[in-house]
Amino acid sequence: MKLSIVIVNYNVEHFLEQCLFSVRKAIVGIEAEVFVVDNNSVDGSLKMLAEKFPEVKVIANKDNVGFSRANNQAIRISIGEYVLLLNPDTVVEDDTFVKTIEFMDSHPDAGGLGVKMVDGKGRFLPESKRGLPTPATAFYKMFGLTKLFPHSKRFAHYYMGHLDNDEINEVEILAGAFMLMRRETLDKCGLLDETFFMYGEDIDLSYRITLAGYKNYYYPKTRIIHYKGESTKKTSVNYVLVFYKAMEIFVKKHFANKGAKTFSFFINIAIYFKAFLALLSQFFSKAVQPLLDASLGYAGLSIISYLWGNVMVYEGSGSYPMTLFAIILPVYLLIWLVTSYFCGGYDKPYKIAPAVGGVFIGSLLILIFYALLPESLRFSRALILFGMIWISMEMSLTRWIGYIFNRPNFQYGKNAKKRFLVIGTEEETTRVKQLLQSTSIKPDFIGLITPNESNETPDDFLGNLHQVPDIIEIYKINEIIFCSKDISHQLIIDKMEEWHSSLDYKIAPQDTLSIIGSNSINTRGDLYTVDIKTINTNSNRRKKRLFDIISSTLGIMLWIFLIFFIQKPFSFLKNCFKVLWGKYSWIGYCNTDISKLPKIKKGIFDPSTSMSKIGLTDEEKEQLNLVYARDYSLSKDINIFMRALRKN
Repeated sequence: MKLSIVIVNYNVEHFLEQCLFSVRKAIVGIEAEVFVVDNNSVDGSLKMLAEKFPEVKVIANKDNVGFSRANNQAIRISIGEYVLLLNPDTVVEDDTFVKTIEFMDSHPDAGGLGVKMVDGKGRFLPESKRGLPTPATAFYKMFGLTKLFPHSKRFAHYYMGHLDNDEINEVEILAGAFMLMRRETLDKCGLLDETFFMYGEDIDLSYRITLAGYKNYYYPKTRIIHYKGESTKKTSVNYVLVFYKAMEIFVKKHFANKGAKTFSFFINIAIYFKAFLALLSQFFSKAVQPLLDASLGYAGLSIISYLWGNVMVYEGSGSYPMTLFAIILPVYLLIWLVTSYFCGGYDKPYKIAPAVGGVFIGSLLILIFYALLPESLRFSRALILFGMIWISMEMSLTRWIGYIFNRPNFQYGKNAKKRFLVIGTEEETTRVKQLLQSTSIKPDFIGLITPNESNETPDDFLGNLHQVPDIIEIYKINEIIFCSKDISHQLIIDKMEEWHSSLDYKIAPQDTLSIIGSNSINTRGDLYTVDIKTINTNSNRRKKRLFDIISSTLGIMLWIFLIFFIQKPFSFLKNCFKVLWGKYSWIGYCNTDISKLPKIKKGIFDPSTSMSKIGLTDEEKEQLNLVYARDYSLSKDINIFMRALRKN
């Protein structure tokens, strides 16, 4: 056996599927075995493996045993001359294994090898080649000097920034996403250290390879796509704690006599400092737009109120009392922001229309609220009108500026709609086009491209690969999908690097109902499947919660009247409080396996409420759940709720 490939999987079914399709292509002509060690996934990964990849050797753990231990489980029973540790969120080129094995065969001093990695937009990932994280190197990275001097041999040693990205070089550390090793090397230096649960184990093993007398090589003559770029988790507090603690373990293990205690002190300071920055980053990424709207909104409302009061109401002899500025205006502003939120004004990407629509609805609510106020607090309806105009202008202006300066999460007009190019043969492009149209994304445009660069193109196709750059400009394309059945992964990566980095790229594997691709494995919105669950969209989650709040509030307020119409009034009242507090939702899934469905709160009622639950099979319940999640609408919740009230 020439090659043993080990992949550790944890709840990334669609990434794993795409990875294995690329591996299946790449091992043609090579005597190889493929292991998948599953760390107790609940997303259907094992079922997918059994159905689509029967040749893969599966180790199904009952717990998440961590990355190191899971890899070691497969390595111990593998028999290949070479062992490859491969992440499930990768796509290899068709000749990746042939080229890397040839290099290892011709370089007996090579104990380990890593390849050139690019992210989901075709951009080079600096972690493709890394240096040993000595205390000094780690210090430069933690405190930002590596980023300030990306090509410095001293300050950028962590990513070996002084080395050419396209030249073969000896390196110190290999990336765990693709780590090809000689078995005799592992026999000498040992397997992965299971002290490292996640992160750091590749650094430790790479260092031990060099201590055993071998060399590690960076080999850029083949490439892989690695969706989970290291930068995607830099703002995660968990990443900061786990990664830097792993670095601390490494230093204590290998540099005990070289200032490890001093380094440990500084690294702990850095951990808490970076964790604090990560928390701030997470907060501001979510709150910066609402805070901006609140600040500018209140400032404008205050100025308008002062000027209107001074000029029109008090005619230069004063202005409104502080009650208006301290209580009434903040309440008005809160109503506008909340209604804007529930109308989608703060959904990413930020758009003008839902924000302004929310302000209009909020103004109607404020007018109702205004009519209920005592005379002493009714200052002027004109302030509500001027306030509505100002808040609408402010929200429109900030979102338009964000769009003009091409800031993340800002879109305007038709730019917010997806415009696709699908590249493949007639059969595959038709399949992918139908898949896109069956999802909830509502494509604005789908153009078809033949992978042949000849002048002849099928009917209904826009052109060929050679013409794509012009087609992108003419048709304002923002997303490209490659059919991997018809196009080699080498060509896919070539085109990702060649074409616009501002585009989104995705790959549609053959015989699958998913289209996947992103800069980040965590960006769920970049995964298209034929059964996309509409219940999991921001707008529908918000509608569902709003319905729960309104119906529960009305239920509590009108309970004294409802006791004559409800069979169990006290149970209903108790459920109203449960739903209002957010512990439950009125409508949830039927009681059966829901591991593959989007997570929602447990329901008081479910889609089977109006049916006879006696004799309802698990399969029927699962089908009801699927239909409810896939075709969710607010009217469904209302109908189920009303039927449940009459029945219960």
